[in-house]
Amino acid sequence: MIDSSLGSRLVAALALMAAVLACAPATFAADPPAFDGGRAMEHLRAVVGFGPRPPGSAAAGETRGYIKAQMAAIGVPVAEQAFEAKTPIGPVKMVNVRATIPGARPERIILAGHYDTKLFRQFRFVGANDAGSSTAFLIEMARVLKARKNPFTIELLFLDGEEAFIDWYLGEDNTYGSRHYVQQAKRTGDLARIKAMILVDMIGDRDLVVKRETASTAWLTDAIWSAAKALGYGSTFVDESFAVEDDHVPFLKAGVPAVDIIDLEYPPWHTAEDTLDKVSARSMEVVGRVLTAALPKIESRLLGTAGR
Repeated sequence: MIDSSLGSRLVAALALMAAVLACAPATFAADPPAFDGGRAMEHLRAVVGFGPRPPGSAAAGETRGYIKAQMAAIGVPVAEQAFEAKTPIGPVKMVNVRATIPGARPERIILAGHYDTKLFRQFRFVGANDAGSSTAFLIEMARVLKARKNPFTIELLFLDGEEAFIDWYLGEDNTYGSRHYVQQAKRTGDLARIKAMILVDMIGDRDLVVKRETASTAWLTDAIWSAAKALGYGSTFVDESFAVEDDHVPFLKAGVPAVDIIDLEYPPWHTAEDTLDKVSARSMEVVGRVLTAALPKIESRLLGTAGR
């Protein structure tokens, strides 16, 4: 026999539990899934499988096809930005790929990386880290951020033509895709909608150590490094600094806050040894989790509610 008051409390408790369970999916849907290094590695295997991917090559086209297919599977719309670049070896057709996740506001934060590999005629260069890792990383980030409530629109920008054909020090024989993107944004008046740019490059190194890039926007760098320390990744995102020219520079020159997350201390860089065995799913996962954790602070700063 059950006491009537106890029975009433039991019924109320069961009703409350049912209400909580009914609300749970909507509540949990606001939290993005964790960045999965294993998924990123599978994308990296696919990209490396296309072989060398210099701008204008068939393999570059196959890589774009793979990116678009993955975005379609995730439900993220894609647009191509095709252009012809003047290079030391003549005109080369290049294509940036833009994947857009709508947010509460039309202004956007760009997460970018390049998908082309440097042209080497003397050996086969598949660029597992440079730039397979950034391509795979952005594809996995699309899955993570698609499930998130984003106060700003997120653009995942796969850039073409970052690598030099002859030499980085020969004028502007580099960053073709990012320079074209910024030029077009200026021409159309779209530049004002870009609130921040986060660049990832060579983030798959098994022994990943990311230093602060000195030209990068200080508050943006601080937000990311602070998130890394809070997650226990202070030995990966270190406080040493260095300078490098990369796809973030055209954005900085245009007045857009930008940061470069890159590990240049990578012995196989621009050699035939930049292969899958030199990269790590964990390294990509660390960067993915750090950026996911840093985004709320970055968004808060951009919304004007913090960091004043």
